[in-house]
Amino acid sequence: MALTAVRRGFSTKEGPVFASAPVDLNHIFRQTNLHDDLAYVEHRLMQRVESRSPVLSSAGAYITAAGGKRLRAALVLLAARLGNYNLHHASHPAAAIELLHSASLIHDDLVDHTQRRRGRVTVHARWNNTVALVLGDYLFAAATDELANEPDPRLIEWYAAAAQTVVEGELSPVTQLEPLDIALAQYRYKIGCKTAALFKVACQAGMAVAGGTPEEIERLAEFGYHLGMAFQIVDDVLDFTGDEDTLGKPAGNDLREGTLTLPLIYAVMQDDHALLRQVAHTASLDPSQVPELVSAVIDAGGAERALEEARITIEHALACLDRFPSSTTKQALSDIGAFVLARQA
Repeated sequence: MALTAVRRGFSTKEGPVFASAPVDLNHIFRQTNLHDDLAYVEHRLMQRVESRSPVLSSAGAYITAAGGKRLRAALVLLAARLGNYNLHHASHPAAAIELLHSASLIHDDLVDHTQRRRGRVTVHARWNNTVALVLGDYLFAAATDELANEPDPRLIEWYAAAAQTVVEGELSPVTQLEPLDIALAQYRYKIGCKTAALFKVACQAGMAVAGGTPEEIERLAEFGYHLGMAFQIVDDVLDFTGDEDTLGKPAGNDLREGTLTLPLIYAVMQDDHALLRQVAHTASLDPSQVPELVSAVIDAGGAERALEEARITIEHALACLDRFPSSTTKQALSDIGAFVLARQA
C-alpha cells in the first residue's frame, strides 16, 4: 500500500538519516562480518534444542530451523563489539535471547490459537497444545542453562526479569480506546513488556560481557528498549498496510484476534467515521467488519501517525549511541534503526 513507499527518516547529531527503501538486514550483517558469528550462535541453538525426548527434539529443531532474522542475537553481538569483544562470551547471551524469544512465541501462539506464523504452521498446530506448552518451558530452561555458562551473575538476573516482563505483558491487553491517555498508556506498557524488554536485555547483556561501564550498559539498554518499542509499532502498522504474501498473515489479523494497537488508537482520536466511533465505544468488533475498519484506520491517518511515533522513538534510540565513537559497529546499529522503520515484514 501507499504507506510502504513513504520516505522514512530520522536524524542524529551528524544529520538526517533516511531509508527510502526497505533496508536489507543481511547487508548490514555482511558489512560488519557478522554472518560467521551468527552461524556460531545458530550452532549453539541447534545443540540447545536437543533433548532425550524425540518429540521435543523434533519440535525444537522445527522452531529453530524456522530461523527468522536473528535480530536479537545480532544486537547482543553488535553491542558487545562496542567494547572488548569476545565471541565465546557474547554467544551465551546471544543464544539465550533467541531461546527466550522462541519460547515466548510458542506460548503466544498457543494462547492466541494462531495456526500460522510467518507462513509456517505453528508448533501447537503441527503437534498439539501439550507439546507446544512443554517445548516453551524447555526453551526457557535452556536459556537459563546457556546463561549459566557466562560468569557474570547479572545476566541471569536481567534475563529472568525480562522473561517475567514478557509474561506479564501477555496478560496486559489494551482494553479501551478512549480516553487517549489511558489507551496510549496501556498500549505502550504492553509493547514495552512484549517486545522492548527482550531488545533491551539483548543490548544490555552484550555491553556487559564486553566489559562496559555501568553508564555504557545503561545507554545500550535504553537504545535496545527504544528500538524494540519502534519495532513493535512498525509491526502493528504493517498489520494494516502489509501484504499477506510477505507477512504470512492477512491484513487486520490483530483486529480479528481482538488486539487493539496504536494505528487504531490514533485513528479513533482523529476521525468520526461511524465504524471507528462504534469500535471506540465498545472496544470490540465483528470480524466481518475488519476490511472496512482497516481502510478506515488508514484513511483517518492512524497508520501514518503511528509510524511517525516510531520515527521519533528511533531518534531516541540513536541518541543513546552518541557517547560511543564512530565505528562500523555503531553505524550498523544505526542502520538497524533504519531497517526497523523501513521493513515490510
